[in-house]
Amino acid sequence: MKKLIAGNWKMNGSWAETRNLTENILKAIEAESGLADKCDFAIFPPYLYIGVAKEVLTEADSPLVYGAQDCALNGNGAYTGDVSAAMLRDFGCEYVILGHSERRQYHGETDDVVKKKAAMAHAEGLKTIICIGETESERAAGLEKRVVGTQLSGSMPESATIMNTVIAYEPVWAIGTGKTATPADVKDMHGFIREKLQERIEIAKNMRILYGGSMKPGNAAELLATPNVDGGLIGGASLDAGQFLAIAKAA
Repeated sequence: MKKLIAGNWKMNGSWAETRNLTENILKAIEAESGLADKCDFAIFPPYLYIGVAKEVLTEADSPLVYGAQDCALNGNGAYTGDVSAAMLRDFGCEYVILGHSERRQYHGETDDVVKKKAAMAHAEGLKTIICIGETESERAAGLEKRVVGTQLSGSMPESATIMNTVIAYEPVWAIGTGKTATPADVKDMHGFIREKLQERIEIAKNMRILYGGSMKPGNAAELLATPNVDGGLIGGASLDAGQFLAIAKAA
């Protein structure tokens, strides 16, 4: 299975910066002979700049695909400010990230909301990256597996398959903080997630589980070599083409 190296750009960038970053990542991938045979690549610009990435990647026969950081709970209709899964697919998106801790924390998204969004995205032909992860206080209380198990079972719709779903384990306490889970912590949690997937997904060993949470070039090799880590959902380091590609080369 190829590693999936995914860049979540969050609410960063401008028109020019998005074009420049997309071009630089694409050039770096193409300059590394054979890298695209070993890794899949996806980028997730803010909604406003998806079109900029699309323009760059349409001009090239690209190994790099793009997606959105979220989608609406409903289909097209009277939902001011929302962007539907159908619109994203029509615009050429391949993936959508759902249930990121920042959406759960700042927008009050529950497992049920994530589940319904994922079902909507699957119905429109999008692949989903469903995010799960515990807070620092939950880990300190020894509740990390209970929390992650509940989020996993509650956020995955019946439509989830190994072809349309990726799971991203992102311990909330390691997102944007510089803290990183130890390889032992990651091995333990990713093994637990794999076991839970096997309870409901056929050939669960082939469903990708990404690690996210301050992954960077200095720790990527060790994390990506950990059992059941099938790639990374990269935040800050994905805003620099050199760092993003260094993570891929570490795989």
